[in-house]
Amino acid sequence: MGEQRPEARLEKAVRAAEQALIEFEIAVETFRVEVENFSRLHHQRLGPMYARLDELDAQLAEAKAARSQDPEDLRKAQEARAMVMPMPGVDELFHDWLDSDGLSPEAGAMLNGQTVQPPKRVRPSEEARKLYRELVRKAHPDLAQDDAERDRRDEFITRVNAAYALGNEALLGELVREWDAGPVPETRQSESDELYARLEWLSRRKELLATVARELEESAIGAMLRMAPDDPDRLLEEIAEQLLAQVSEREAELAEMVQ
Repeated sequence: MGEQRPEARLEKAVRAAEQALIEFEIAVETFRVEVENFSRLHHQRLGPMYARLDELDAQLAEAKAARSQDPEDLRKAQEARAMVMPMPGVDELFHDWLDSDGLSPEAGAMLNGQTVQPPKRVRPSEEARKLYRELVRKAHPDLAQDDAERDRRDEFITRVNAAYALGNEALLGELVREWDAGPVPETRQSESDELYARLEWLSRRKELLATVARELEESAIGAMLRMAPDDPDRLLEEIAEQLLAQVSEREAELAEMVQ
C-alpha cells in the first residue's frame, strides 16, 4: 500500500464539509422558495379579507365618532380611515394587478364566491437538486481568486438561483454546460493552502446560511409553514374561516350602530 499524501486527510475533510454544506444550502433555498410561494398565496386568498376588516373598522370608528362627536373618537376615526386610504401612487404601482372594476382577479373571485387559483407550488425535483448541487459546488462566488472572477460568478449564480426557484431542470442543465465550457481561473495557491482556505470559507458560509434559515423560520410566513408543513393549504382555509367570522361580527356591529 502506497504512502498517503499529507493533504489527503485534509482533502477528505473538505469534501465531507462541502457535501454537508451543499445539502444545507439546498434545503435553505428550497424553503425560501416555498416561503415566497406561500406568501403570495396568503396574499391572494386572505388579502381581500384583511382589507374588508380594515374598511369595517374604519366605518365603525366613524359611526362611533359621528354619534359622540368626542375629539378622541374623531381622532381614532381619522386614524382608522387613514389605514385604508391608498398611498400616493399605489394605483399606478399596481395597475397591472387590477381589472376594470379595480379589483385583483383573486379579490374578484373571492367576492363572487369563485375558487381562487393558487400559484404553482414549486418543489424542485431530485434532478434539479442534483444539478443545483453541482453548480453551487463549482461556481460559488467565494471561490473566486480576483474581483473580475467574483463578478462573473455572482452573475452566474444569480441565474442559477432563479432557475432553481422555478424548478427548471432543462435550464439548470444548460447552465452546467455553460459553466463547464467557460474559463477556469488559475490556481494561485498550494494544495494545502487551498484546502485550508476552502475549510474557512465553508465555515463562514455555514454561519451565513444558518442566519438566513433562522430568519426564514422566524418570519410570519415561515412560522405558518412550520405549523402545517404537510398541508399549508388547510391552514389557509382555517385562517380564512376565522377572518370571515370576524367580518360577520363587524358587519353585524356596524348594522346596529347605523340603525
